[in-house]
Amino acid sequence: MKLISVNVGLPQEVTWKGKTVSTGIFKEPVSERVRVRSLNLDGDRQADLTVHGGLDKAVYVYPFEHYDYWRSELPDTELTLGIFGENFTVTGLREEELNIGDRFKIGSVELMVTQPRLPCYKLAICFGRSDMVKRFLASRRTGFYFRVLQEGEVGAGDTLELVSRDTNNITVADITQLYVREPNNPELLHRVTQLKALPESWRDYFQELLRRQDVR
Repeated sequence: MKLISVNVGLPQEVTWKGKTVSTGIFKEPVSERVRVRSLNLDGDRQADLTVHGGLDKAVYVYPFEHYDYWRSELPDTELTLGIFGENFTVTGLREEELNIGDRFKIGSVELMVTQPRLPCYKLAICFGRSDMVKRFLASRRTGFYFRVLQEGEVGAGDTLELVSRDTNNITVADITQLYVREPNNPELLHRVTQLKALPESWRDYFQELLRRQDVR
């Protein structure tokens, strides 16, 4: 497991469908070591803090292995590292193998897996494709977020050390599966509502799904 690229970017204004939009999705790799703080990386910011950033979405991570899939899906698009808006591009971590609550050490930073990424329209802006959000979610290649447990520094080439494995064994892919409701899995849904490592907003969302099912 290795961190192959650290990517940062500050919000900028772009035009999308005739409107001016502020977005921090455009990231570029940096060669120097970067300080990772509780809310973001030095040199990196989110534009809309109502839906991006925060303690549970401090660092967005995307598996490098997914780039091959997108190269075949989008052959006319140049896929530079960081194009998905990720702060860390990594190898060896896949959504179906990674538990919510797993803890890792990278450089001098300790982090915990919190949730998958749900794409918004700004991903479409980045790719210049209105269908990108739908395609991204349908691919189930969402990437995931880290919460920062211990601040420190990281750099490209650092290895990822698994500190502890969450024993609930609910993966990032499980959360995405429940969100898209395919296939239906009531037993997993019940378990997820009790998963303390999952942010409260997600647990509330799934609790409401359970309530609706009970009403039926």
